[in-house]
Amino acid sequence: MKLRNIFMILASAALLTACDDVFTPAAENMKDINEMENDPTMARGFVLTAYRNLPNYEVGTGTDVATDDAVTNEKGANWSKYATGSWTVQSWDPTGRWNSDLSSMQYLYIFLNSNVSNIGFLKNVNENKLMQRRLTGEAYGLLATHAYYLLRAHAGFDNEGKLLGTQLFDGFVGTDADFNQPRKTFQEHVDFILANIEKADKLLPMDYEPVTSDDKVPAKYDDILNVPEVTSVKDGKMGIYNKVMGENARQLINGLILRAIKARTLLLAASPAFQDPAQNNVTWAQAADAAAEVVDYVGGPSGLPSTGLTYYDNDAEMKALQTGSNPPEIIWRSTKNAEEIDDEKNNFPPSLYGSGRTNPTQNLVDAFPDAKGYPITDARSEYDKSNPYANRDPRLAKYIIYNGATAGVDNKVIKTGSSSGDDGIGRRDASTRTGYYMKKMLRMTANCNPSNTSKVTKYSCKARFTEFFLDYAEAANEAWGPKNPGTHAYSAYDVIKAIRHRAGLTDDTYLDECAGDQAKMRELIRNERRLELCFEGFRFWDLRRWNQLDKLTSVQGIDWNNDTFTILPNVEERHFDSYMNYGYIPYSEALKYSNLHQNKGWK
Repeated sequence: MKLRNIFMILASAALLTACDDVFTPAAENMKDINEMENDPTMARGFVLTAYRNLPNYEVGTGTDVATDDAVTNEKGANWSKYATGSWTVQSWDPTGRWNSDLSSMQYLYIFLNSNVSNIGFLKNVNENKLMQRRLTGEAYGLLATHAYYLLRAHAGFDNEGKLLGTQLFDGFVGTDADFNQPRKTFQEHVDFILANIEKADKLLPMDYEPVTSDDKVPAKYDDILNVPEVTSVKDGKMGIYNKVMGENARQLINGLILRAIKARTLLLAASPAFQDPAQNNVTWAQAADAAAEVVDYVGGPSGLPSTGLTYYDNDAEMKALQTGSNPPEIIWRSTKNAEEIDDEKNNFPPSLYGSGRTNPTQNLVDAFPDAKGYPITDARSEYDKSNPYANRDPRLAKYIIYNGATAGVDNKVIKTGSSSGDDGIGRRDASTRTGYYMKKMLRMTANCNPSNTSKVTKYSCKARFTEFFLDYAEAANEAWGPKNPGTHAYSAYDVIKAIRHRAGLTDDTYLDECAGDQAKMRELIRNERRLELCFEGFRFWDLRRWNQLDKLTSVQGIDWNNDTFTILPNVEERHFDSYMNYGYIPYSEALKYSNLHQNKGWK
């Protein structure tokens, strides 16, 4: 969609509504934007639209099948075309965020540019002032969040060697505006995100939890709540705060989520792909400090949630979720859905009535260490080539269905060899291509049998603590080395130790060895990130920011025949050029606007 068309649609959306029971419509049901002051539902709708356009963590068949972690068995899938050499500036861009994020930001500017202080969201004056403040804070936080996704998808170096972000606008842009505007510099884009996070943080609480007394209400709201008409009423201050900033607001942007977005932004900016001291002054230390603000929320490494390994399949936690509460691992999530088996239908093996879409690679399986934490290529490893799944990192069995593993509500044994049944390589369109099926992100209590379907409680994750523990470890190691904590109470070593111990790798011999070598620790941290976050949509973006997407070659599989196997060396090629470590500006936009420079290499 052309940029001008986005804003034409937005301008129309700002004026149209079908809610004829809320107000008396003008001719053709058109409504002037100034009337938003009399329609709080309309005003709030602009903010809610920006929420709806945010991505969740992926579940398998997204960016992961374009990396060395997985392939898909879906014939003609866009991601497979993308990864095998068909990604061009004129092709469909599955990573692009240009239209979605820029349009969402325009919705937010419509809200922010209105006279929010005159909109009556709630009848009580003080409650309404608090709601106005909260929604304004949410809008600033959402501006920062959408700007982050824009930066991640489209930042890069132009043909002149300038490190650039994207176009950003400071307010709502009318259809008669000059759209031939240059992209912001990378640093300007980062500064835009940080500035909006700062604005939002002044207005929002750290989290949306009810307080039990007036003195627990954050002091930043005293100008609204510490006034006679509130404090003279029983439970007045606490009651008003809890109504607006309590549990009913959970899963909306808050201070903790703002810190998560800041950590993501600074980790991206500090990464190798964006290193240019003349045009980007973000340091690894800044990235570590930002991630530490999230890690500190749960008390440092000792607070790493114990159930985080399988947060997606913890039945008791999910059933206990009430009024938007989070499991210990989760920072931000979607609404709970108690009636869903879509992911299981897409990814279970055929014998479990699934389509087997996401097929982990041998490359990923080989990245799981042995039970003592050694890489399987290390001479000290207990890895047995003739029995390759024995004595391995416990996460392997939790995340991947391999030949002979069990899965599903009845713990069915899955055989993946090409001479096996329907679950074997290439036996059906729904069968694996690599000898593996994805297990992570799926609920084993789900039953996809059409004659006995059993749906399960699920939610989609937007941010979880393990991501930011790993962010800290990576940034702290780069900034200060493996065991230097900088200004914090823990080091990269301490965080990785906590993560490996949670996984069941309690022998620290190899970890201690890596702690003596920053480069070796870097590789260990990156591998831990690969394992912990596999099938959640991180690997592709990590490879890009590490400048390693173009290093991918072919992905491998395995074919079992009884007790012997053959490695399949080339299940699918990977063809990425070095310039593809950066995305591109939509072709139609760069073609139309001379000042909108394309990223180098994209033609």
